[in-house]
Amino acid sequence: MILFMRFKAIDLFCGAGGLSVGLRKSGFNICLGVDIDKAALETYKYNLKRTKVLKEDIKNVTGEDITKLTGIKKSDNFLLAGCPPCQGFSNLGKRNIDDEKNELVYEYIRIINELEPTFILMENVPGMSTGIGKEIFKKVVKKLEAMYYVEHNTLNAADYGVPQIRKRLVLHGIRKDVYENIGLERKKILPMPTHSKERKKGYKKWITVREAIFDLPELEAGGSYEDEMIKNHKARNLSETNINRLREIRLHDGNRKMISEELQLKCHKKKNVSYTDTYGIINPDKPAPTITSGCTAISKGRYGHPTQDRGLSIREAARLQSFDDKFEFIGNMGEMSLQIGNAVPPKLAQASGKVIRNFMELYQKYLEENSRNMITSR
Repeated sequence: MILFMRFKAIDLFCGAGGLSVGLRKSGFNICLGVDIDKAALETYKYNLKRTKVLKEDIKNVTGEDITKLTGIKKSDNFLLAGCPPCQGFSNLGKRNIDDEKNELVYEYIRIINELEPTFILMENVPGMSTGIGKEIFKKVVKKLEAMYYVEHNTLNAADYGVPQIRKRLVLHGIRKDVYENIGLERKKILPMPTHSKERKKGYKKWITVREAIFDLPELEAGGSYEDEMIKNHKARNLSETNINRLREIRLHDGNRKMISEELQLKCHKKKNVSYTDTYGIINPDKPAPTITSGCTAISKGRYGHPTQDRGLSIREAARLQSFDDKFEFIGNMGEMSLQIGNAVPPKLAQASGKVIRNFMELYQKYLEENSRNMITSR
């Protein structure tokens, strides 16, 4: 019998808790969340009340510190998950191979080597393996492969029930002795998709924006709504000019290039303008575009509400990341938007968690059978 929350997990670079929530839903007991972001940890602590939290720069955290806080030792069957900051590799925003945060992935490897977990999980932007971070990622994989069987690929969150097109690099690792003992030769260790763009046998269809957020109460720009079930349903205020922009853009199927000249921003009139999605309207009958830290600001991307004259609310952005309504964010609009945009979609994390937990069950059975055989042979 599978005991729910039987297996332990540690979440490094935990942020507001998207990965932890998804892993918990897949049956893990999250023992520790580590991050340096005070605002994000307030949200984490509020929603994962039974999980210990360490606010510290990962460079100052050791495997011994983690053992003292959680009781988890090298010999234990546990998961070490981590999502090192990735802005320097991202296709969104400024890419910088020399960004100091890029080096934090090596701190994750250091802690892996100190604790030798049976299973590891890492999530990052695709640019880490295919873009300017490719050389760093090659080094990371090579270091991990000294001790782990590793599989990685770029997964689309929409394929796992997240109402959003969000491509992420997902890496699973199983310690080599574990991999051999449970007989996983050539078996895939990444999660299989559950959803598809087109309706086909064995898959559910991608979840659309309409399905995800249209049942929420209507809001005006700058408005908010809250009751016992719905929290954080608040939107940024907009000037009358920006409201008029949204209305006219909506009349032209969400294309800002077609609006009247007096409503066009000067920067948008220039040739070869990048970030063409800014001030765009979300298509309600598709998954949302990638939710970033600017997800509630219409100037940061295609984040105009499909039918209402405003940007996305905090709750709408959270739903598009697959957070349940009971997950409540703490902070001001900027802090909460950052927490949502930086989070691992819980449903994507849950998909990884289910696969890893099943392998952990196999290894636990192996350990128990081995222990019984040793007792019998005495």
